[in-house]
Amino acid sequence: MTRDWDAATYDRVASPQAEWAEGVLDRLELRGDETVLDAGCGSGRVTAMLLERLPHGRVIAVDLAPSMVDKARASLPADRVDVLPPTDLVDLELNGEVDAVFSNAVFHWVLDHDALFGRLHAALRPGGRLIAQCGGAGNIAAFHRVAKEAAAEPPFAAHLDGWAGPWNFQPPEATEGRLRRAGFEQVACWLSDASVTPPEPLAFIRTVCLGYHLLELPEDLRDAYVATVAERAGEPLALDYVRLNIDARRSH
Repeated sequence: MTRDWDAATYDRVASPQAEWAEGVLDRLELRGDETVLDAGCGSGRVTAMLLERLPHGRVIAVDLAPSMVDKARASLPADRVDVLPPTDLVDLELNGEVDAVFSNAVFHWVLDHDALFGRLHAALRPGGRLIAQCGGAGNIAAFHRVAKEAAAEPPFAAHLDGWAGPWNFQPPEATEGRLRRAGFEQVACWLSDASVTPPEPLAFIRTVCLGYHLLELPEDLRDAYVATVAERAGEPLALDYVRLNIDARRSH
């Protein structure tokens, strides 16, 4: 299911994602004059952080959600960032190759990682690096248990009971195998814990964690479902994020 996002709210509440991005960007060694693909640019907040590290370079920014694309295009300098029309990463085709691919908090929304890594490999020049982080095996497992329990009860069960969701949280070993099959070398993947207590818990879980759940519900049940899950998750809300880190290189 294709979902648009509330880009303005996401841009405001996604400080944890921006903090994670700092560490991911630190792993991406840059001269400063490269062309880098931001695979899943979101609202452009993290794209701007990437751009700061490219004083003489440029970014190609891609996202599937129309509102995210609009927000990124409005906030980023058009002379240095090419924000593509809404594009699914598994359908990505670029005119030419990029020096590096960066991605933060995106790949777990892509169900077909084999197709994803194949497209990113094709987008890279020989020797180019893929540096990414996304949700990994066990990501926000406790929160998802609470959301599933609430979904199995009336009045939400008629719409959500048995619904599995569109997320794809993979372990490092399986991801390394997929990357190698796509043609990458010098592959390293690992998990890291990143617990989050969002300052705006209701807005955060509504926009980031439960957005796809809410698409399954009629509008008159959405606020009640968010409130029910938030109450059962406890206060202060602590989300047990697990990040899958990806480091790979296209062969020369």
